[in-house]
Amino acid sequence: MMPDLPALREHIIELLSGGQAHVSFDDAVKGFPPHLIGIRPEGAPHSAWELVEHIRIALEDIVAFSRSADHQSPPWPKGYWSSSPSPKNERDWQNSLSAIRENMTAFEALLNDPEQDLFRKLPWGEGQTLLREALLISDHNAYHLGQLVLVRKLLGSWE
Repeated sequence: MMPDLPALREHIIELLSGGQAHVSFDDAVKGFPPHLIGIRPEGAPHSAWELVEHIRIALEDIVAFSRSADHQSPPWPKGYWSSSPSPKNERDWQNSLSAIRENMTAFEALLNDPEQDLFRKLPWGEGQTLLREALLISDHNAYHLGQLVLVRKLLGSWE
């Protein structure tokens, strides 16, 4: 029996969007007070900025890898984290949020493209498929969005 690929693609996109089993990206960052973005709460290893930048860098890497054999990933692990707990300015924060949204839209377009086989191993990878990369994004984002919510709670900025 052939899988229902349009339904599978729809379910994956719903999973990536969040808001069902975990908070959505937009809900996690909505109204984040700018003066708290670069603060690491006591006992927390990361600030909101570090978490958002990590999500952005990892997502850009996964999207670029999914598209092209020519992509070079950043060095692990240092290349996946901000070198500073704070952005240089609020514009950097907004740019990071925009880049995450743009990369999610680009990845969803890949998933919605019927020419893209969700199960085909990417020839330049080590067994990865588009489906595997989608699940990786979802899992990675859910984990770090949970951390972001905890940071917000510790800073007193989560209702």
